[in-house]
Amino acid sequence: MNDQGPGYVKLHQAGLLDQRVDALMARMSPCMLCPRHCRIDRLAKEKGYCRLGSDMVVHSVDAHFGEEPMLVGTQGSGTIFFSHCNLGCVYCQNFETSQLGMGQKVTSGQLARMMLALQVHGCANINLVTPTHVIPHIVKALSLAAKEGLTLPVVYNCGGYEDVATLQLLAGVIDIYMPDMKYGDNEAGLLYSGAKAYTDHAKAALLEMHRQVGDLKMDAHGLAYKGLLVRHLVLPNGLAGSKEVLTFIATQISQDTVVNIMSQYHPAYKASEHEKLARWLGREEFKAVHAIARQLGLARAMIS
Repeated sequence: MNDQGPGYVKLHQAGLLDQRVDALMARMSPCMLCPRHCRIDRLAKEKGYCRLGSDMVVHSVDAHFGEEPMLVGTQGSGTIFFSHCNLGCVYCQNFETSQLGMGQKVTSGQLARMMLALQVHGCANINLVTPTHVIPHIVKALSLAAKEGLTLPVVYNCGGYEDVATLQLLAGVIDIYMPDMKYGDNEAGLLYSGAKAYTDHAKAALLEMHRQVGDLKMDAHGLAYKGLLVRHLVLPNGLAGSKEVLTFIATQISQDTVVNIMSQYHPAYKASEHEKLARWLGREEFKAVHAIARQLGLARAMIS
């Protein structure tokens, strides 16, 4: 199979994918899937920061057209939104899903059938939104779906707060990594997302992701099939540390990194309780960040 073949298919054909499932499941007991290292036994239904034990909860499954163009194609990105989260962003725009846990419990077998249905629909990929805390279940579903003919590339769409040891078990499983890099300093990550050493962990995660998949690659139709795509949401009052984030990407990852610099911040969830977050992002603030990207030579930076 050539470079465009999904990695999990290759691992399945080599008889190695189920070994990854077992190794990931072991990281749930005690749980060390994400940098929080809650060290509780989720397989025994104990619950950590993400408020999930051994269950997996899905909020929605759909062909989504609001993602980056290279993920959408003509039939949409096959987006699966997982409930709960390992972050606690006070401005989360999907807080009903991430913080309140709205959704339905599903098994890995049911998830595999959802993936196969998205492929039948003609979706360009399987887009896993907030997968970190349930990645063992997801990889098990990929193993089941691969046996039934799933061949779509898999997108790991996460908040950037990742454990490198967990990511190393995903090498060859994930085709496209799409992390947020939310903050340029640890203080902001702790204050606004409740995540200790967020920036340190996000930097290490991006380096590992890029090591695995490299810069984003597109096929003849302009669809991404492998690589790294980073999202950065610009916050008001410079709270995201955008210059520091973009400088790290340009100098430590690659100037060819596709970075989506996002302007859609608005005060959602508990943002109004934080004075500096309690307003919409200004147009000039956003333009200044985009200018920084150009100055740093991030030629593939995009805006949304």
